[in-house]
Amino acid sequence: MTLLRDLVLATGNRDKIVELAHALHHLPLRLIPVGELGAWPDPDETGATLAENALIKARVAMERTGRAVLADDTGLEVDALGGAPGVFSSRYAGPGATYAQNTARLLRDLASVPEEARTARFRCVIALLDPDGRTATVDGVVEGRILLSPRGTGGFGYDPVFLAPEFGRTFAELTVAEKETISHRGRALARARETLASWYGLA
Repeated sequence: MTLLRDLVLATGNRDKIVELAHALHHLPLRLIPVGELGAWPDPDETGATLAENALIKARVAMERTGRAVLADDTGLEVDALGGAPGVFSSRYAGPGATYAQNTARLLRDLASVPEEARTARFRCVIALLDPDGRTATVDGVVEGRILLSPRGTGGFGYDPVFLAPEFGRTFAELTVAEKETISHRGRALARARETLASWYGLA
């Protein structure tokens, strides 16, 4: 099938790129990580919401590349922490924090919270922009629970402590395909696929 156009993936996070590419591989689009088009210093995520941050990244990438863009922003919302870390999920332990450091802080903050009260959700917002002026945002949410300690070696971010009720395993214990069927990003990407198909007449 002929490739109809390029779609730039506006992230420098290699783990995200793997998930995005896996979910979109069957569409007749050429998926291009933005880093392949030059240096990609992540823009400042100054938005008050995930949607605002996703749009910030998408606009910067489209301005730099002149191509259609997909960007996402994702947050973990923990009920016992009043919805934190939310938009600060990637820097919960401070600017430049690693996955392990963010997870360690989360577990410290929840140390006195019993298992049954550690309810949480992952939320993902995907922004789609193209040079023809089309703009869309779609989202996906998955409910779960934060464990007392990490389990599993797959995934990334908070995946080792996020229990997926449908499987009784953490996101870090699921395969990429399993995770895609229920995850916040997988659900958002399903909606993104529908939007892209509508925009470009894709099968």
